[in-house]
Amino acid sequence: MSKKAPAAAASLLRLVVPAGKATPSPPIGPALGQRGVKSMDFCKQFNDRTKNVDVGTPLPVIITVKGDRTFTFVTKSPPTSFFLKRAAGIEKGATNIGKDHPFVGKVNLKQVYEIAKIKQADDGMGHLSLKGICAGVIGSAKSMGIEVVA
Repeated sequence: MSKKAPAAAASLLRLVVPAGKATPSPPIGPALGQRGVKSMDFCKQFNDRTKNVDVGTPLPVIITVKGDRTFTFVTKSPPTSFFLKRAAGIEKGATNIGKDHPFVGKVNLKQVYEIAKIKQADDGMGHLSLKGICAGVIGSAKSMGIEVVA
């Protein structure tokens, strides 16, 4: 007897896409094309869903591609590093950090608190306290060479 083939499992795809600027060029086109999904369909839906976000803001996206080549996607809030760089007014973090190297920018605790409130809305952060998320934001700031002041 022949066995029935199992249905194709859904595959997850994680990308960081600038808000309002999704195009079928790399990395989106090839990643979706390998899974048999029309990248233009995703780009139209993504750009429509992110039209209220500042253009160019990097948004993590989790795309679920089902066996029948349909897809759904969830957008998350921008990375913590994006918020920290914007709050500190810098283009990129420090290349070297430590006692012998100067800080590249400063953020205050109020800015850290605001970033933590935004990050708390993400799906995976609901179980964490705001204090714990603030501690994570401060740790990210230190690892980027950004000084946190009171």
